[in-house]
Amino acid sequence: MTELSEREAALVSAHEQERPARRLGRPLKLGVWVMGGLLSAYSLVVVFRPVEAIQHRMTFLAVALPLVFLCYRSGLAPLWRRLLRRPEPAPEQRGERRAEWPSGADWALAAAALAVLVYPLLDIDGFRDRGSGAALTDVDVVAGIVLTVLLLEAVRRTVGWSFAIICIIFLLYAYYGGYLPIDWTIGHSGFDIAQIVSQLYTGTEGFFGVPMQVAASYIILFTIYGAVLDHSGASRFFIDLSFAAFRRSRAAPGRTVTTAGFLLGTVSGSGVATTVSLGSVAWPVLRRAGYPREPAGGILAAGGIGAILSPPTLGAAAFIIAEYLGVSYLQVLLYATIPTLLYYLGIFLAIEIDSRRFGTHAVPVDSPGVGRLLLRFGYHFSSLVLIIVLMALDRSAFQSVAIATAVAFLLSFLDPAHRMGPRRVGRALAKGTLEVLPVTAVCAAAGIIVGAITLTGLGQSLADIIVDIGAGSLVLTTVMAAVAVLLLGLAVPVTASFIIAAVIIGPALFELGVTRPEAYMFVFYYAVLSEVSPPTALSAVAAAAITGGNTYRTMMMAWRYTLPAFLVPFAFVLTPNGQALLFQGPIGTVLLMTAVSAVAVAALAMATGGLAAWPERLLAAVAAVLLLFLEPVPIVAGLATLALAAAVHLIRRRRRDPA
Repeated sequence: MTELSEREAALVSAHEQERPARRLGRPLKLGVWVMGGLLSAYSLVVVFRPVEAIQHRMTFLAVALPLVFLCYRSGLAPLWRRLLRRPEPAPEQRGERRAEWPSGADWALAAAALAVLVYPLLDIDGFRDRGSGAALTDVDVVAGIVLTVLLLEAVRRTVGWSFAIICIIFLLYAYYGGYLPIDWTIGHSGFDIAQIVSQLYTGTEGFFGVPMQVAASYIILFTIYGAVLDHSGASRFFIDLSFAAFRRSRAAPGRTVTTAGFLLGTVSGSGVATTVSLGSVAWPVLRRAGYPREPAGGILAAGGIGAILSPPTLGAAAFIIAEYLGVSYLQVLLYATIPTLLYYLGIFLAIEIDSRRFGTHAVPVDSPGVGRLLLRFGYHFSSLVLIIVLMALDRSAFQSVAIATAVAFLLSFLDPAHRMGPRRVGRALAKGTLEVLPVTAVCAAAGIIVGAITLTGLGQSLADIIVDIGAGSLVLTTVMAAVAVLLLGLAVPVTASFIIAAVIIGPALFELGVTRPEAYMFVFYYAVLSEVSPPTALSAVAAAAITGGNTYRTMMMAWRYTLPAFLVPFAFVLTPNGQALLFQGPIGTVLLMTAVSAVAVAALAMATGGLAAWPERLLAAVAAVLLLFLEPVPIVAGLATLALAAAVHLIRRRRRDPA
């Protein structure tokens, strides 16, 4: 692949608001890579030789958390310089500091993290018994407090202050909430520090709960798999195949970028990383095709965010859905299949409209034909298909991904340029761990929120408040839920916003009759869509940085391309037939509702496109909303309204151009 510029590489590291990692010196970098490789190897071994859940999660965190303190800066140096009124280092001095060594404080934090996580492993049975019997020793309590502080610092370094502050608020509520009047909706009986530590530290409802389980199993395995695919040349193949598939029509460049984003998502699983990786190659092509900067950035952002909305990898939150629902990951993939098809249908239709609107043209690209590429490198698809096949044969997701990783490794020997010798294998294993460090910190710290909510019963209390504010109306409650998740996603990463929303907003939807799969998928989509929602929209910001376009206009273009993903989830929860879009129900109903939803997406494309005038665009928007109710009467009304919009458009066009 084309090398990324320094600015674009920085944007990749900023995925989910991560702060840039240190550029480690060679000896320390080697040590970190060795530890990362060993942790990845351990994660693969555990798939076939399982260990007790809490022991596995503690062991994983005992390696990952110290690595966070060694690999990520504290970010406090500029603050101290301002407080001490010291001058900023000159740009040339900053540029000369190619290698950064952790400070003494960083080493101390890493050592403390290792100590408080190894300590319970020395006597795991006794530690668990003390926790379940609420008989923690003073050492247990101190270790739990230290681990809490360390996790808050880890998430501050990796994803910023916002999530750390949210965690602190929940801790304060668990301790001081007992001082609130008991008849208040959010009042509780009160808990002391030992009880809070017991909840967070000694069981599987705090630090070592479901989010940590997901990080230490699903996510690490998929990041290893993605790293092996990347090192075996799959990324280059996916981009070449996309450019070869669409090379003749004027809409081909936009379609190519979108398809490449979908394929690259199987490697990165990250919206921002996919946007940047794709943008470095695709932006020159889009520019030559005649796309203005902002629409090109919108296409890049929409294609990138599709990476974490689409099977077979999805985003980290999808793994948490599988754990919360107690279903296989394959079932979650089925839930996402139809919404994914509708998402890309909307993008392709919008691209077709924009190609006419902007007068774009085909761009000749020097790449082999589709047939030659598939014959030579089509084996890269085999491991992806293998994951689905193995899960369909009742293999666990863990084993399926581990086996697919081994197959991808073996297939790399078919390409001499990307043959995975010992050095490439080591890099891939290390990359698998290093990419999961920020998510691990978030998942472990999310245990503070989940533990506090479980201990105090806050989740049900907030759900009751939401239902009361919504006056028992499912429509109003759903709109409030969507807005709340989007606002939450502006401050915290996708995984964290999903976890918080799932335990707070999920119960409110349950109370109004929404099933758990529908509620969790609704929350999942809106958590992901925060990456293309103003005013932050990380994927759109990354795309604007690459194209040089206006950031806000790029955000709005990305929002237009992704509009179906904002509206289709409402169909999950507002209509009984919405479950058909999650592949639930009779196959005839599933096919019919999919077809109706596809027409609704086409109406949305007409409503947001720039070719039609406002009267027909307004009619098309009304038709789309009616169709997404997925009930007989609204469907008929929606089709009639869409037909009227099309008729008005044809009449106006004939009057404008009689020839």
